[in-house]
Amino acid sequence: MQKLKDRWKVTSNLQLFVIFLVFAITGSTAAKFAAPITEFIGITRDMSGWIYWPVRILIIFPVYQVLLVLFGWLFGEFGFFWNFEKKMLRALGFKFIKKSDR
Repeated sequence: MQKLKDRWKVTSNLQLFVIFLVFAITGSTAAKFAAPITEFIGITRDMSGWIYWPVRILIIFPVYQVLLVLFGWLFGEFGFFWNFEKKMLRALGFKFIKKSDR
């Protein structure tokens, strides 16, 4: 745990717990939101798995990114998750995003 705290520049076990909690809530919520969104656009489980799952993952990804920052803000860790988000987007090729301060 100490390696993770050092890497993320987290100062307390409570802060680390809150970060893990935000990741858990965000993942569950994004997965839950994906079902009605896929149905709304006409993608159902009755379709081929080769279509359904890639589309569902493509839907979950941006929903997850937005929810991560939102839940991070709600739990008082906006700075951590905003920097985490910027780092992830830069890794995906969005090089115009400035480096985080953390």
